[in-house]
Amino acid sequence: MNQPTRDSRARLLELFKSRAVFFGQFTLASGKQSPYYINSKKAIFNAEAVWLLGDVLYEMTRDLNIQAIGGPEVGAIPMACAAAMRYHEQGQSIEAFYVRKQAKSHGTREMVEGVVRPGDRVAVVDDVLTTGGSVMQAIQEIEQVGAKIAAVLCIVDRLEGARKALARFEFLPIFTIRDFGIEPPG
Repeated sequence: MNQPTRDSRARLLELFKSRAVFFGQFTLASGKQSPYYINSKKAIFNAEAVWLLGDVLYEMTRDLNIQAIGGPEVGAIPMACAAAMRYHEQGQSIEAFYVRKQAKSHGTREMVEGVVRPGDRVAVVDDVLTTGGSVMQAIQEIEQVGAKIAAVLCIVDRLEGARKALARFEFLPIFTIRDFGIEPPG
């Protein structure tokens, strides 16, 4: 596995620290209560941050021999697009995709949107992982298509169970909550 350039990762961390970390009382997608919240959208919809994220994701996945990159809506959508653009800048083809939380009642009713074929090796991405529940649901849908999971990546691992839930996969967090100076509970 390649490591992203130190400068891209370091600058991405700076942007996340200044734009995406909030303190207070928050309810997470997992249902857990938390004294902090990482709102990745406050960072990754910034032009510099999304380019840096694409660079970091490209460097972390380029040797995985993947044909597609994506994960659960909404968090994975900008991540997959950023990575796909970076692959294109490098002259390499890759498909971006996302997994719906539920099928639409019209159209194709597919859960996996984008082009993912049986046998494709895919990198699954999501922004912030706590227990890994949302990404595991997305993985089930991706595997139903017949794709193989090459690795699971996230921007921030909150260190609250995601690694254990994803134990059968190569798990590659860009950052852990400790990179933000925050210790996980218990």
